[in-house]
Amino acid sequence: MRPDPRAGMLVRVNASLRNRNYRLYFYGQMVSQIGNSLQNAAQAWFVLQLTNSPAALGVLGFCLYAPYAVLGLFGGAFADRWDRRATMIVTQTGMALAAAALAAVAYLHVDAVWAVDLIALFFGIILPFENPSRQALMLQLVGREELANAIGLNASLGNATRVIGPALAGVMIATVGVGACFALNAVSFFAVIAALLVMRRSEFHEAMTVNRQPLFASIGAGFAYARTTKAVWMALLMMATLSTLSMNFAIMLPVLAKSTLAGSAQTYGWLASALALGGVGGATFAASRKHLSRTHVLIAAAGFGATELLVASQHTVTSVIAALIATGFCYTLYTATTNTLVQLATPSELQGRIAGLAGYVFVAVGPLGALITGALTQHGGAPFSFIVGGLAGLTMALAGYLIGPWPLETPPNATADSDRQV
Repeated sequence: MRPDPRAGMLVRVNASLRNRNYRLYFYGQMVSQIGNSLQNAAQAWFVLQLTNSPAALGVLGFCLYAPYAVLGLFGGAFADRWDRRATMIVTQTGMALAAAALAAVAYLHVDAVWAVDLIALFFGIILPFENPSRQALMLQLVGREELANAIGLNASLGNATRVIGPALAGVMIATVGVGACFALNAVSFFAVIAALLVMRRSEFHEAMTVNRQPLFASIGAGFAYARTTKAVWMALLMMATLSTLSMNFAIMLPVLAKSTLAGSAQTYGWLASALALGGVGGATFAASRKHLSRTHVLIAAAGFGATELLVASQHTVTSVIAALIATGFCYTLYTATTNTLVQLATPSELQGRIAGLAGYVFVAVGPLGALITGALTQHGGAPFSFIVGGLAGLTMALAGYLIGPWPLETPPNATADSDRQV
């Protein structure tokens, strides 16, 4: 049942939760993402305890995300070949085992950072297969009418847990240790697994089309569709540019707190929380939108650029926090609307491959973006990096406008004879 378009914002924001399958997924993810946020904070602290080396954190990040640069496109192709719900169950189980292994390393006092890095590498290998399947599954859970709402709710949940998780991790690390954080995360995955198991396939909104093309031909078909579909390639070009120049907050915020504002670790925590808090608002606003067009994406990109410039112009903790809340709002609004637009412009049989390509664009440029942002911040300070990021946002919004309309029509399924519906 679709909500009355005249209904209030709260009803529109919660529209997807009327769907039983998505409701199960949402609450399962709520538990799991809190656990994941706990682990992220505890894992970084654990590595610092073992090594007392910031460089070791870089190695940890490499182990987590480098596999995506190698396997990201394959993960998208497999998301169109394998049952997405079954794939999610397998990947969530693998992640639970990785978290349990981390807990064992901590409780057994294994004084070897290589063990943590090896587990992170295993986790990183799972991510390229988990992410496209999770993104593509959304269309089956809620359909095209409520896709924007579901993606907005997912983004809101992610930002909310990034506010709650680190604070909870700080308390738990001080009282029961990092091992408890890892163990709790391992248990939290079973909330998602249980939700996936009790979903009703009969209530899926779109049947999945299983692709039977050879693997590399399948990947090539995804590239061909992205290259020939204006809404997709322009959205991915904008995302690649902003991911490289505008979104490296893990580098910019610590320097902004310590060097620009002469603050402490607590100051950094406030800045990170302000960004996430703004993200909750941006995601909630995205979830309340009934319709989506390229105009929404361009306004969000321009707003993201403008608010980054605003951050660069501030000189007090209070004013920077206020500017970061606005930045978080526009940043999450931009990523949520872009994600929705790309999925709406993609036929169901290509959902996994295009989601994999979008994830690849977002993640694979990370190392290059980190190097560029690190160099900019080193030579010009955090405000200079925010200026470059802000100008990139405004430039890409202008380019998206000047290039003309992006046709956004619900594409038909063009299922090959060798494909089958499940």
